[in-house]
Amino acid sequence: MRKILLTGFEPFLNYKINPTMEVVQKLNGRVMNDWIVESFVLPVDFHESEKKILEKVQQIQPEIVVSLGLAAGRYKITPERIAINVKDGAKDNQGFAPVDQEIDVNGPDGYFSTLPIRKITNHLQEVGFPADISNSAGTYLCNNIMYSVLHYVKNEKLNCKVGFIHIPASHELAIQHGNVPSWSITDLTKAIEACLNVITLEG
Repeated sequence: MRKILLTGFEPFLNYKINPTMEVVQKLNGRVMNDWIVESFVLPVDFHESEKKILEKVQQIQPEIVVSLGLAAGRYKITPERIAINVKDGAKDNQGFAPVDQEIDVNGPDGYFSTLPIRKITNHLQEVGFPADISNSAGTYLCNNIMYSVLHYVKNEKLNCKVGFIHIPASHELAIQHGNVPSWSITDLTKAIEACLNVITLEG
């Protein structure tokens, strides 16, 4: 059975709950169109998260890698179009805050997602979930992970589709954090399951 590597992140900054962590745990082991989901929760650490996800890719040899990130403040599920060769932002959970650093000094300026992002957003809207393509994954860990995996897959010439999807806050996080739009964990999980269904049907 072919494998999907699905990743989320642990809580970070002032977000004491990270819904991506719960979504990927709920989908771990799910079989979809003869694919099986293997979930993995990444640390919010610029150095370790990149290292751990690439180790996981080498270990399980997935043909699809989908990483999830929290975009507190967004109202929709937003597949990312591009990752750029920059890391810059707030402190990670180890206190590291890069400024204008390249992810890979020998890498290109950016990589486009190899997931069918237009089909994903269209399907989500058809089944009743607000969705749109995002043209910026930012410069924090979400962008760093997306860029690093796309760079690795291209350099190793692997037959592997790679991309990143941002999700809104969960209701639990909105209650804890304050004034952010939110979805139920049930709907977040169903929406990501719908995304994976589109991707796996494409093979």
